[in-house]
Amino acid sequence: MLDRVCDGGAEFNVESSARIFEESKDPAALPGKAIVEELGDGRYFLAASAGMLKIHRQVHLLADVDAPVLILGESGTGKEVIAHLIHKHSRRAHHHFVNVNCAALPADLLESELFGYHQGAFTGAIKDKPGKFELANRGTLLLDEIGEMSAQMQAKLLHVLQDGQFNRLGARESSKVDVRVLAATNVEIESALVGKTFREDLYYRLNVFTINVPPLRERREEIPYLVEEIIRRSPDELWSGSDIKFSSRLMDAVLLYSWRGNVRELRNFVTRTMTMRDTGTAIEELEKKIAAGQGIEHEDQEVEPVAAEKSGMRSVVRELKDRAEAQMIKDALDANGWNRRHAARSLNISYRGLLYKIQQHRLSPRAATMARPGAGM
Repeated sequence: MLDRVCDGGAEFNVESSARIFEESKDPAALPGKAIVEELGDGRYFLAASAGMLKIHRQVHLLADVDAPVLILGESGTGKEVIAHLIHKHSRRAHHHFVNVNCAALPADLLESELFGYHQGAFTGAIKDKPGKFELANRGTLLLDEIGEMSAQMQAKLLHVLQDGQFNRLGARESSKVDVRVLAATNVEIESALVGKTFREDLYYRLNVFTINVPPLRERREEIPYLVEEIIRRSPDELWSGSDIKFSSRLMDAVLLYSWRGNVRELRNFVTRTMTMRDTGTAIEELEKKIAAGQGIEHEDQEVEPVAAEKSGMRSVVRELKDRAEAQMIKDALDANGWNRRHAARSLNISYRGLLYKIQQHRLSPRAATMARPGAGM
């Protein structure tokens, strides 16, 4: 639904900067909670799926380990957001976070952007200019789209990572900085190594820790939470005179669509739907894309809700929700050693409700866990 204040028993914990989503009356609703952590400048990190909750835990474990991190994932999955999250929880949080898009500049300009230059180093260099490494001193530098960096620049970057020293263009003396380097790419890194487009020595220098960000289609249970956050954070002008609702049919289509552009594509879709105030067109747009993706010939006229139900769309969505719910409950039970009362508290549902869900999804503990004292409480 598209209400300014969203339903669902949501409550915001100011101290932890996390939005807690309580159990809904809908038996297929997702249990537990979604973490929403503010990162400043309108950025936020959201985790509700097992994959993203794992990343949230990883970030807290490695944030203070002052080593490079390689963040891999498709375009639009939120790699930059994770870099900001690492910086926020690191001891460098009170210093600068600097982002360089390595794909946006040709090699010669990228070198001056990273390392800076002295006056007279080239035509147009009328005064000294510090590079991004110097600007990020004592802070964090994100090399975004590092997979697009030229081989020559990769060699120079490797030298800086090894000893923290570099030369400004036109400088006779080297400079030294204390920077934590994070790198992100949507390139298939293994293929790049085989194809010799990415240096192995640089890869092994960068991947002290590697975070793989799953695409949105592999964490569909987060989509309702993301839609709510996108709506809640939309500019005030999008709300002017708006009475649009995200109907169940529209949400079904949103859940079924594959979102190849990931969170970025979802954000654009929600913003477009709010701007145009036309949910019918939005539904038709997604249903056509879903049908095309399944190799189904789709007629030009809008599909009636009854036809959508007959095509199995709702049953597929319900199955998706059930699988997500079962997985989240299983993860909570495993994390609590199958202590049901502790698991119910972590999921923010009643003990009786958890017992019902365990029976409904036919969940059972592992043999080793069952043998643990008190596991059946």
